[in-house]
Amino acid sequence: MKIIKLILLILPLFCFSQEEKIKSLDINLTNYEYPFPVQFLELSNQRQYLKMAYMDIKPANYNNKNIVLLHGKNFNGAYWETTIKALTKEGFRVIVPDQIGFGKSSKPDNFQYTFQQFAENTKKLLDHLGIAKTAILGHSMGGMLASRFTLMYPETTEKLVLENPIGLEDWKLVVPYKPVDWWYESELKQNYEGIKKYQMENYYDGKWNADYQKWAELGAGWTTAPNYSIVAWNSALMYDMIFTQPVLYEFKNIKSPTLLIIGTRDKTAIGKPLVSEQIRKTMGNYAELGKKTQKAIPNSKLVEVPNTGHLPHIESFDQFIKPLIVFLKQ
Repeated sequence: MKIIKLILLILPLFCFSQEEKIKSLDINLTNYEYPFPVQFLELSNQRQYLKMAYMDIKPANYNNKNIVLLHGKNFNGAYWETTIKALTKEGFRVIVPDQIGFGKSSKPDNFQYTFQQFAENTKKLLDHLGIAKTAILGHSMGGMLASRFTLMYPETTEKLVLENPIGLEDWKLVVPYKPVDWWYESELKQNYEGIKKYQMENYYDGKWNADYQKWAELGAGWTTAPNYSIVAWNSALMYDMIFTQPVLYEFKNIKSPTLLIIGTRDKTAIGKPLVSEQIRKTMGNYAELGKKTQKAIPNSKLVEVPNTGHLPHIESFDQFIKPLIVFLKQ
């Protein structure tokens, strides 16, 4: 009996041990070090003065080619570390912004998030750096932004790369709309265990290792901050942006040579818990969506990465980086 009581006393300590190890991060990640020096561009958006963080890595063997890496919704510029190192080794100048509301950039209290605003801010950064032409690579939500940027600034976009972009289907056709307040309440409940569970199920097919752990801990670090509600509110606004601003209907207008890198095991889709199991099975089928999107975008090429989920540049790096470098050098 005493042993059972002891186990019951100790068990909660094991359940919360990982949560307690999570480093608390402030909302602008000032206490988190990025893999390369971070600079800031001052912006005036919507009657607010904001700061956009970015990394600009120009190698000694610069080949006069540039590439912008655009992060996904659940990430920031730091997760491109391995990609940056591989691209700079090949001579590419790599620019990696944190969009407003993400990473080390400003978290406004009141902001209308649009992909057009993100694209305009990214163009301002390129103008600030004196970069007239560049390749644009977007992952996940960054793929929606990369597509919008390419449509707005075709003269700037030499090449477009989409790595498991979301928004390859219009979720509002099948998923009931939820207001920003609903998303906000959902985001307030985030913690390490929830983030790990979501990523393990949706990104890695039940697998887990130190690399995956690192990025889950980074996201979870915010949730322990006293003013996490600001991050949660910005995140809720972005969910609304993603849900209501599809770009897939304009794929036919993309003029830049395009490479799709698709992890075919990916099943990512927004709103799955809100629909029936029958509809859920039809959502986020990247093995089919990749092929469909390649047909929709003129002058595009599809590279499928088998047995890989939502993050090929994390889960299957060699299979991601090799076709990327070949495409950029063509």
